[in-house]
Amino acid sequence: MNAAGLSDTGKSREQNQDAIFLCNSTIGPLPNLYIIADGMGGHKAGEVASEKAIKYIEEYIRDFKMAEFVKPENFLDLLVTAIQDANKKVFDMSKENPEMEGMGTTLIACTINDGKIIMAHVGDSRAYVVAPTYITQITEDHTYVEQMVQSGEISEAEATTHPKRNVITRALGTDDPLQVDGIVHPVGDVSTVVLCTDGLSDMLDDNAIKDIVEGIGFAEHRAQFLIEEANSRGGIDNISAILIDVGR
Repeated sequence: MNAAGLSDTGKSREQNQDAIFLCNSTIGPLPNLYIIADGMGGHKAGEVASEKAIKYIEEYIRDFKMAEFVKPENFLDLLVTAIQDANKKVFDMSKENPEMEGMGTTLIACTINDGKIIMAHVGDSRAYVVAPTYITQITEDHTYVEQMVQSGEISEAEATTHPKRNVITRALGTDDPLQVDGIVHPVGDVSTVVLCTDGLSDMLDDNAIKDIVEGIGFAEHRAQFLIEEANSRGGIDNISAILIDVGR
């Protein structure tokens, strides 16, 4: 299994509040770990939230004291607990420092094991599974507009241009306790798992993402192609992507 990730400031932002983490080898009880985060908050607070959240999750998993007793069926619980631990630390930090008040971050943490894609997430960063014949988003956006879609108030097509499409309803660091979504998806015929921030998914539709991800080149090259294409279409936000080749 090969994985690669890139993060880019984009063409409109002055700073990059996205952060990524990749570990293709064993870390604590997990066989691998991939994390992507998109921070929010003024005065560089978003940058702090995304970087600290990833740091806290990595440390929680790497230093887990009972690692030898954690079985694969417990991997999802471990990811969720690590995110909730990071949430409390980031939330407390925002309360202690007025310049960081209200900061938060979206986040996806993912591990691949024994034919299963295991992930926990909060916010509107997305995870896709890509195969030669399809692309499917397996995370649900925690946004105001997605709630409207689910309730039938607007269509999915209307959601793509709604003025409040980027209003997040759930994020790490903004409240405590935090509800975290968990996902276990079979690898099956999936060739690549894509984790990305909305700076990518807002610029490229699903088919454009699939065409690049299923194209020629190592994961590093295809991640770079995704970033370049998002920038060529405007690059209005920070852009980050992690590609995990599970079946290529």
